[in-house]
Amino acid sequence: MTSTTVVVVTWRGAAHVTACLDALAAQSRPHRALVVDNASDDGTAALLAAHPSNPEVLRLRRNTGYAGAMAAALDKVDTPLMAWLNDDAAPAADWLATCEDTLEKAPLAGAVSARLTLTDGTVQSLGVRLTADGHGADLTEHAAEVFGFCGGAAVLNVEALRSVGGVPASFFCYYEDTDTAWRLRLAGWDVVGAEADVTHQHGASTRPGSVQFHLWNERNRLLTLLRCAPGQVAIRQLVKFAALTAVLPLRGKPQAPNFRLSLRCRVLGAVAARLPRTLVERRAIGRRAALDRGAVWEAWAGL
Repeated sequence: MTSTTVVVVTWRGAAHVTACLDALAAQSRPHRALVVDNASDDGTAALLAAHPSNPEVLRLRRNTGYAGAMAAALDKVDTPLMAWLNDDAAPAADWLATCEDTLEKAPLAGAVSARLTLTDGTVQSLGVRLTADGHGADLTEHAAEVFGFCGGAAVLNVEALRSVGGVPASFFCYYEDTDTAWRLRLAGWDVVGAEADVTHQHGASTRPGSVQFHLWNERNRLLTLLRCAPGQVAIRQLVKFAALTAVLPLRGKPQAPNFRLSLRCRVLGAVAARLPRTLVERRAIGRRAALDRGAVWEAWAGL
């Protein structure tokens, strides 16, 4: 029986989506393949239609980002498990089987994170750790446990995912995996890592380091904290971000792209605009939680 719907999100992925689908077709475990096309205009649709594996395609009318596409896909999933897979990722033939078997051996696990390796052989991620200031950072060295999963290649329990509110579609891109893992942890689910290999080009569809990248990244980190972290932690990090932004004109030329005054002001404006909705979401997350926010923070922050 097919246990997993593998969801591949693509946007202008003509240069790399074929390699992803080829690797997916070579999996040793049967599965349902669903590609969400974020209104690509570069010939991706024709490549999907012509691919010999004949994947199901959900074509969206506009680009909703990775988070929005995964949220749309979740409504179409009718299997117990759902895999998240970047369109620039090529999983080894036993990737899905290893992830499924890992989840079966860990009945309290809501998600399993694969081992992502860059094309030069460098380990990109073995899972996600939670830093002392609330960043979701890639683990690149083996650890006994992982806080969260990397959304580039992971398999999730669909019942668990839906029970914690699904995918934060409004994030568009970045931190949707950390936010989801955090909500799973609050609800009492575990997240585990697996020796399941995936080669990842990383950033083929987005430009890490660009202004837009940092805008999404910084905004969504603060929104994740406001949704999931203890109140004092979220407020402290928000105040810290605002204070650093306020003194930037006194510090001269910024040393890093995410310290540009205009970008950080845009981040603060976006967070302020979303604050009422975010606080409503925070209360809903709290009602579903089985564990105290402080207990989860103390167990994982800074590890």
